[in-house]
Amino acid sequence: MSSAAAIDDNEFMRAFRGGFTSALRWHQLDDLWTSLRQCAGEGWFLYAVGEAPPETAAGAAQVQSFIAEIDKLLRQEHGEDYCGIVYADDMSQPAFVKIYDPNNLGVSCGYSENPPLPGWIMSKLPPCDLPATQVLSANRKRWWRRLFGA
Repeated sequence: MSSAAAIDDNEFMRAFRGGFTSALRWHQLDDLWTSLRQCAGEGWFLYAVGEAPPETAAGAAQVQSFIAEIDKLLRQEHGEDYCGIVYADDMSQPAFVKIYDPNNLGVSCGYSENPPLPGWIMSKLPPCDLPATQVLSANRKRWWRRLFGA
């Protein structure tokens, strides 16, 4: 089996390519964060796309910290009266969340041959290394490393 075929058959990649719903409005994002906070200790992998995928799930305190920090970042840098850049497989019982970087949106919704990768992923599945189709900015690398001491 080729490495491309192995990646396509990967459970994480199947979930990544699955159906997602957008937290279009900020109050919907608040509701999603509430759902995620309630299951923070349930084996979430926190993946900054462009960094090495985590090999172990984050602890509940790390998940709580990530939610607080990413919420602050999104509200500061996404200068819109709507959210629309956070997607979950299930808004009330999420197992996979894609968070797009407000500074690298491209075409994050709709159709594109090469849609941008999310900036961050929260997943209950161990992530595989997503193709690096975007360069992670130095600011984002510093932000991630400050948050997790990587």
